[in-house]
Amino acid sequence: MNYRKLGKTEFNISEISLGTWQVGGKWGDDFSHQTADKILNTAIDSGINFIDTADVYGGGESEKAVGKFVKSRSERIYVATKCGRQLNPHINLAYQPAVLRKFVENSLKNMGLETLDLIQLHCPPTEVYYRPEIFELFDRLKDEGKILNLGISVEKVEEALKGIEYENVTTVQIIFNAFRQRPAELFFEQAQKKNVGVIVRVPLASGLLTGTFSTNSTFTAGDHRNFNRNGEHFDKGETFSGIDYETGLKAVEELKTIFPNDNNLAPMALRWILQHEAVSTIIPGASKPEQVLANLSSLNYPNLDAEQLSKIDAVYEKNIKKLVHQLW
Repeated sequence: MNYRKLGKTEFNISEISLGTWQVGGKWGDDFSHQTADKILNTAIDSGINFIDTADVYGGGESEKAVGKFVKSRSERIYVATKCGRQLNPHINLAYQPAVLRKFVENSLKNMGLETLDLIQLHCPPTEVYYRPEIFELFDRLKDEGKILNLGISVEKVEEALKGIEYENVTTVQIIFNAFRQRPAELFFEQAQKKNVGVIVRVPLASGLLTGTFSTNSTFTAGDHRNFNRNGEHFDKGETFSGIDYETGLKAVEELKTIFPNDNNLAPMALRWILQHEAVSTIIPGASKPEQVLANLSSLNYPNLDAEQLSKIDAVYEKNIKKLVHQLW
């Protein structure tokens, strides 16, 4: 395992870590503490030391599983969680310091921890990033010893750029992959300049970039790849990176011609992300232990050469860019 510094936090974390959205549901499976424990043990045994969760994953069960697990291990494991998505309706005015404080305290209780390594605002509406009182709250929570660091999880590059104007924002979690390339423009440059850690989520475009899906692939009723393709329940960009499924399949077929010997494109897709110096870590999810190991296989994948990188960019320019680039 290789480790990278997570911006101002000064944490040295595994460059491939673990996201637990799949552990907590919305991928077609009910939450299982037993499965979660197997996934978490496989991750830590493999050198992963950073786990990302959220208070809404599995209705709090994901946080409970992560907290219980962390206390069962002797290694230093960095835990990041998120708050805000419980708000209903999820609108700007619902974001109030007192409410967010309660969410943080509930997360501490769920995980049985005294301090959160990293608390992230969970994709709040854009207007929230223009309200200093929201960000000031987390300075008080840090002074009280309830958190060590504040981060933001964003949908849009605009939100990321605005968020890192606040000195206490130490990390940004953002969607970035070969089919969602805009963050590599201005945002990555500014993040490095301000020493902000970059946590990449949805690195495989909800599995699309594995190259294992087809027009005949099906997803269960409880899987967001079935019920959120057009943003019916949350931001469309979280599902297949906001790309029309059939368009994505066509683009993937073109990627396969660049890497004809790869039965699974996932290691290549993760290596492509890791070749961006601004990236601190990638947090692919896993619904079973074998997927953790499959994601880690990218660590042994050779760096992509200039010709391969150029061809990947060409696929993006031809098929994807005009559909998604300016939306997020």
